[in-house]
Amino acid sequence: MQEALVVRRETHIQAPRAAVFALLTDPEKILRWMGTQADTKAEPGGLYLVNVTGARFARGSFREVVPVHRLAYSFGWEGSEIVPPGSSLIEIDLIEQPPGTLLRLTQTGLPNSEQCAGHAEGWAHYLQRLGQVASGRDPGPDPWLGRDGSSSS
Repeated sequence: MQEALVVRRETHIQAPRAAVFALLTDPEKILRWMGTQADTKAEPGGLYLVNVTGARFARGSFREVVPVHRLAYSFGWEGSEIVPPGSSLIEIDLIEQPPGTLLRLTQTGLPNSEQCAGHAEGWAHYLQRLGQVASGRDPGPDPWLGRDGSSSS
């Protein structure tokens, strides 16, 4: 695997791991920080489906679920030939780091540096919103609603 084709993000969230884990796995809670529709079943083989911006569904399946510690799920975009559903892998580790949680995200399996840059930008945007919600703040309306990213599909 080429190191250049790996997206890595770390953020410290002012909330306990259990709260962050719920915001990553519970469909109703996911919608507080990302997306317009969500259907998830957080168990190995379970569905991960989120309409991220109201214009585009991300689809995959959970590979590993260790409550409050770790998630791994396949990820891709419905209708995309470049990053089709399930074609990349997202791994999220939640590390207790008082006074909150260190979220460490790694995404692998993206086909090129353009896709890595686009997904890195997306994760930076949405992890910031996740952190706001987890710490009890309202991130406000998502300015990315309606974006379909078709120029990089």
